[in-house]
Amino acid sequence: MDYRKYIADKLVVDGISKEELRSFIEIPPDNAMGDYALPCFKLSKILKQSPVKIAADLCAAFGKDEYISEIEAVGGYLNFKVDRTSFVDNVLKEVLSAGDAYGSSDEGSGKTVCIDYSSINIAKPFHIGHLSTTVIGSALCKIFRFLGYKVVGINHLGDYGTQFGKLIVAYKMWSDEEKVRTGRLKELTRIYVKFHEEAKTRPELEDQARKYFKLIEDGDADALALFEMFKKITLEEVEKIYKDLNVTFDSYAGESFYNDKMGAVIEELKEKNLLELSDGASVVNLDAYDMPPCLILKSDGSSLYATRDIAAAIYRKNTYDFYKSLYVVAYQQNLHFKQVFKVLELMGKPWAKDLVHVAYGMVSLESGSMSTREGKVVLLEDVINKTVEKAYKVIEEKNPDLKDKENTAKAVGTGAVIFSALCNNKIKDIVFSYDRVLSFEGETCPYLQYSVARCNSVLNKNGARGAFEIKETTEDEYQVIAVLGRFGEAVKSAAEKYEPSIVTRYALELASAFNKFYISSKISCADENLRNFRLAITQAVKITLTNALTLLGIQTVEEM
Repeated sequence: MDYRKYIADKLVVDGISKEELRSFIEIPPDNAMGDYALPCFKLSKILKQSPVKIAADLCAAFGKDEYISEIEAVGGYLNFKVDRTSFVDNVLKEVLSAGDAYGSSDEGSGKTVCIDYSSINIAKPFHIGHLSTTVIGSALCKIFRFLGYKVVGINHLGDYGTQFGKLIVAYKMWSDEEKVRTGRLKELTRIYVKFHEEAKTRPELEDQARKYFKLIEDGDADALALFEMFKKITLEEVEKIYKDLNVTFDSYAGESFYNDKMGAVIEELKEKNLLELSDGASVVNLDAYDMPPCLILKSDGSSLYATRDIAAAIYRKNTYDFYKSLYVVAYQQNLHFKQVFKVLELMGKPWAKDLVHVAYGMVSLESGSMSTREGKVVLLEDVINKTVEKAYKVIEEKNPDLKDKENTAKAVGTGAVIFSALCNNKIKDIVFSYDRVLSFEGETCPYLQYSVARCNSVLNKNGARGAFEIKETTEDEYQVIAVLGRFGEAVKSAAEKYEPSIVTRYALELASAFNKFYISSKISCADENLRNFRLAITQAVKITLTNALTLLGIQTVEEM
C-alpha cells in the first residue's frame, strides 16, 4: 500500500494536485514524531496562511481511520502515525506474495529508456576508471526494467579516431600478429604507450598515424583487417569482465557506426543556417547560451565527438522512440553534453529535452590521475582477482568447511568491487585505494551478503513456516517492517534521480534493522505464533535484500 498516496488522496488542499501533495510528504528523522509528515511551509505561499494554521486545519479535517491511527499538528508539520497492525499485515503480505517482483511496478509500461554506458575504447585496457560508468549504467538498466520500462543498454564503443592509426603504426614497427594474439590487450597497450614515448622525439609518427586512420576511413583492406583484429580482441577480453560484473548490452553500435550518418546531420545544420565558419572549422555558435561554439567539423573536414553524438541521438530517437535517453559519462563532459543537447534543440528536435547526462565523479590513483598513453592504470581484472582472492582467504579462516568456497569468494569479491562504485552519491570523486575496496568491515557488500545468508540460515533451521496472527509488535520488529515497506519508494526514487546509491543505502538500512532485530528477538521461540511471525519477517528481509542487491548487479550467497 502506498501510504503517501493514501494520505495525499484524503487531504483536501485547493490549488495543489494530489501527485504534488504526495511528493511533499516525507518520513520524519525520528519515528517518535510519526511515520509520515507533511511540512506545511510548502503550502503557505499558495494558501496565503501560516504553516501552523494550515497544519491545524488539515488535522481537524483528516480524522483517524483503519490505516491512520494518529494525526497531530506540530509547529507547521502534520504528522501521521499508521495503524501498526494493518501496516504490518499489508507489508508482509505484499512482500511474501510478490517475491522477486516485490518493489517492482508497471509505471514504465510502453516507454523506452536508452542508456549509454561503459563505452569502452577499442584496443585499450578495461581499467578502474571504467568501473563507475559500467556499474552505474548497469544498475540503472536493471532499475528501469524493474519499473516496467523497456530498456536499451548501449555500449557506444570508442572505435573511431586517430588512435587507431597510431596503433597500426606501432603494430607495424614494434609488434606482429603472433604477439598481439598471445599478448592481447596487454600487448596493444604496450605498443600504444611506446608510440607516445617515441612520438615525443619523432613527430613524423603522428603524420603516419593520420595517414593510416584515413586508410581505415577509406576502407583500405589491410588497415581495416588490423582494425577489426584489434576490435575483436578487445571485445573478447572485456566480455570476461562484463560477465564477472553481471553486465549486458543490447547494442554495441559505436562511433564508427555513425560514420555514414553524419552527412545528413551536417546537411540539416546547413539548411537551418546553424553552421558558420570559424578559422576554417564549421561550428554552431552558442554565445547566446553562455557556451563556447560547438565544433562540428575540423578545418580539414573531419568530424568530432559532437558530430557523432548528434548523429547517434537522432538515430536512437528514430530507432527506439525513447522516452528518455541517458548518457552515463563523467562530469568532465558536462559542457560537451550541454552543447550537444542545445544544438539538437536548435535543430528543432522537441525530444532534446528528454536527453539526460548522468554525470559521475572521476576515479584517480593515490599517486595521481590515470593515463593509458603513459601506462598509468589499474586494470579492473587485477582488482577483481585480488578481491576474490582476499574473500577466499577470509572464508578459509572463518568458515573452512563452507561448500562451494570458490563461487562464494567470487560473488563476495566481485560484489565488493561493484559496491565500491555504488555505495556513495555518484557525483563524488573517488581516489582508488585497494585497502578501501578490499575492506570487509562496516557498511560493505560482504555485510549485506552475510545478512542474506543469515536470513537463509534462520529459515533453513526452522523448517516450514505456519500461519500467524499479528498481535502487538516490538519496536525492533516494527522498524524492520517499516523499512521493508519503503523499498518500492527507494527504487522509484533511484530511477527519478538516476542514483543507484539510493538502493545501496536502502539495503544497508534494511540489513542494519534486521540485524538489530535478530540480536534482540529470539526467532526460534516456544510461542508458535510469534515464531511464525518472526520467520515471516526474516523471509521478507531475505526477499527484499536479494531484490535490492540484484538491482545493483550483486550476487547473493546462501552461506558465508
